[in-house]
Amino acid sequence: MHAEFWQARWSRSEIGFHQSEINPYLARYWSSLHLPVGARVLVPLCGKSLDMGWLVAQGHRVQGVELAQKAVEDFFEEHGLTPHVAHEGDFQVYRAGNLEIFCGDFFALDAEQLSDCGAFYDRAALIALPAEMRARYVAHLSATLPAACQGLLVTLDYPQEQMSGPPFAVADGEVRQLFGDGWQLQALECCDVLSEGENWRFLQRGLTRLEERVYRLARG
Repeated sequence: MHAEFWQARWSRSEIGFHQSEINPYLARYWSSLHLPVGARVLVPLCGKSLDMGWLVAQGHRVQGVELAQKAVEDFFEEHGLTPHVAHEGDFQVYRAGNLEIFCGDFFALDAEQLSDCGAFYDRAALIALPAEMRARYVAHLSATLPAACQGLLVTLDYPQEQMSGPPFAVADGEVRQLFGDGWQLQALECCDVLSEGENWRFLQRGLTRLEERVYRLARG
């Protein structure tokens, strides 16, 4: 998935991955991380996710990272916010209150820019990347996040041969392999979301199985 792919998706408003409500797993499990009020939370490949506003409402400072400028500008416009915009290194940084979104390449982030992150939240980043980029993504997370960082991760799993991504299928075994070095991983929930009638578009694409999994992660 090259930059041009995502820029084109946003320019054509092909954003079926965008959720119009707060992710229920976030609301259900975020408190299990026991983060203090004011903790900074990284949201990689954030798009214009409503989850960022929810995290701010919980008292966190939120640091989103998004490649597509349109997604960033849409977020602030749709929330009636006028951000302060500054150029910092490889990023245009949009700030309003306790929210900031770094517009640019996630892989350009360095450890200094994430030095005070207490946690990360990934609902749409890992599953947006093909297999060869997922390992690079996790390696970059591990290399740049602080030693005491925690995380909440949501994945999808389905027969990959039945549908081309994104979103891509990421099986439990792959998650454990990717985060096996330096992270403690706890599976919180596995839900069959194909039988619930809310994922008709995946049924139309021929899927016979679709599971969502939620993990809590902590630096080992």
